[in-house]
Amino acid sequence: MTSLRPFTCDDLFRFNNINLDPLTETYGIPFYLQYLAHWPEYFIVAEAPGGELMGYIMGKAEGSVAREEWHGHVTALSVAPEFRRLGLAAKLMELLEEISERKGGFFVDLFVRVSNQVAVNMYKQLGYSVYRTVIEYYSASNGEPDEDAYDMRKALSRDTEKKSIVPLPHPVRPEDIE
Repeated sequence: MTSLRPFTCDDLFRFNNINLDPLTETYGIPFYLQYLAHWPEYFIVAEAPGGELMGYIMGKAEGSVAREEWHGHVTALSVAPEFRRLGLAAKLMELLEEISERKGGFFVDLFVRVSNQVAVNMYKQLGYSVYRTVIEYYSASNGEPDEDAYDMRKALSRDTEKKSIVPLPHPVRPEDIE
């Protein structure tokens, strides 16, 4: 049976099977450690019965309560290719949403490549909608142009009027994101 548990420092040496996927954004070790130190409750791993890591979600709480922008943010969600289509991503998202609800968030947001239609469709099935397009959010390699991102959001119960998910009428640039 799959177990969902807090991510630990030791997992940093065991998650290459997940992070080597080309659609997974990878970061330096200090970045992961910062999340572990500041938002450990938002960093969850799925582990197979034999101990192999199947996937993880890494997020944080951020924003302004006064402006009704306090929210949970999904920084990374990835499932190893051999464990996809089992509902793990949906379960990890559900856990992050529950944590964000307990922390009084108005919504949960995430960024996803416009070209990653499999992920965009999955997030839509989970109740997320496109709030705005962020121009050239993802840096490209090999001389390719930078890629746009969708900022997708799902309102939580605190946002009774669903104001947080009203789409913006025009795209924004990365420097315009708060």
